[in-house]
Amino acid sequence: MSNIKVFNDKRIRTHWDADKEEWYFSIVDVAGILSGSSQPRKYWSDLKKKLKTEGSELSEKIGQLKMQSSDGKYYKTDVLDTKGVLRLVQSIPSPKAEPFKMWLAQVGSDRLEEIADPEKAILRGADFYRAKGYTEGWINQRLQTIEMRKELTDEWKDRGVEEGKEYAILTNEMTKAWSGLSVKDYKQLKDLKKENLRDNMTNLELVLNMLAEVSTTAISKSKHPESFNENREVSQRGGKIAKGARENIEKELGQSVISKMNAKDKQALEIKEEINLLEDNKN
Repeated sequence: MSNIKVFNDKRIRTHWDADKEEWYFSIVDVAGILSGSSQPRKYWSDLKKKLKTEGSELSEKIGQLKMQSSDGKYYKTDVLDTKGVLRLVQSIPSPKAEPFKMWLAQVGSDRLEEIADPEKAILRGADFYRAKGYTEGWINQRLQTIEMRKELTDEWKDRGVEEGKEYAILTNEMTKAWSGLSVKDYKQLKDLKKENLRDNMTNLELVLNMLAEVSTTAISKSKHPESFNENREVSQRGGKIAKGARENIEKELGQSVISKMNAKDKQALEIKEEINLLEDNKN
């Protein structure tokens, strides 16, 4: 499971290894935050060379995982587990060292609590969005979409779809099928760059996207696609089901439900009248 953690408003890419029950952290992200360097990749490259020259055992602990970069693509990234990051902190003089160690310990503790009680993960997610100013109605809808997305990616994993690039391709096919826009075009419409598309959808857009994902999951479980192309076709079929719902709603409203609105106006993302209309169409 890949994720983004935040330390002092700075993003750190992470990966949770469920088998080892261990977090892995992007070293360049950690090094950039602790050093304050405007060129974190160069800083880490120089530090890595220094560690190897000194014969540091830490250099032997460095692994690589594919993580999403700012351009949306996945690249092999140097990573360390929690113990490795703690040792890395000792190699980078920084006034943030102690607060970072405390943050690191809390990240590990939170994850273990969430494994024992998944409800805590949901509550933390709600608190995260609440702190950013989203409405309660929108938050409730967003948390449901996270659950449905997890069920879909679990199904893709069972079908042999590779996390990262292939997930992105199938998501793009599904999004185009229901919205008429690729993920890239959808983000451009909402004037987004690095931001998460779903975090900038109205709750009606979230519902339609969730319908596409739920439908794709159900079709996949029924048809058991084996090849990537078969999974692509299933994703398109799931998206078309949501497209039908979108067209019915738009016919009733007389306008498109694909919105330019983004999270700059979080209050406006909750559109109660249209959600009620969608519920009426389901019944």
